[in-house]
Amino acid sequence: MQKEVGAIAAQEPRLNDEINVRECRLIGYDGTQMGIYDVREALRIAENQQLDLVEIAPNANPPVCRIMDYGKFKYDQAIKAKQARKKQTKVEIKEMKFRPKIDIGDYTTKKKHIIRFLQDGAKVKITIMFRGREMAHPDQGLSILERLADDLKDVAVVENQPKMEGRNMHMLIAPLPSTVKKTAKANKEEK
Repeated sequence: MQKEVGAIAAQEPRLNDEINVRECRLIGYDGTQMGIYDVREALRIAENQQLDLVEIAPNANPPVCRIMDYGKFKYDQAIKAKQARKKQTKVEIKEMKFRPKIDIGDYTTKKKHIIRFLQDGAKVKITIMFRGREMAHPDQGLSILERLADDLKDVAVVENQPKMEGRNMHMLIAPLPSTVKKTAKANKEEK
């Protein structure tokens, strides 16, 4: 019986006639403790105020019931949940791939893309891909990652140091908060 009550409480609280206990601890509409009442008496008090009797703590002894406008309560909860979802920020991870023998022109182009990703607030995973005999020279890939980290030190911070995984070497960089704020401010001024 106790498990069943907990499962019901996890879904939705019981309202008005669904409450099947003999007595309850009653909380008024304004939040005041009214004491222990017979459920029928508590239900009558709620109906006189044209409100609902809601069982908010079914596992307490005696169970706690509150007088409230349940429709308004559910609406307020939905609004709060929507606001919480709106304020969440999703961190995006972009990936940029390099080869150990990258030319200077390609390097600068990819560096510009990485700077753009960082200014948009995304983290960037930089991957050096090795093929065949290039595997014998991981130091070339490491030197590229170090050079990139040095070039981007004013806009980004290295979150994960370079490490080898199979035929690839990875490094994760994250934007500095000041970089993201400047871009956001510039975007607001454009609009």
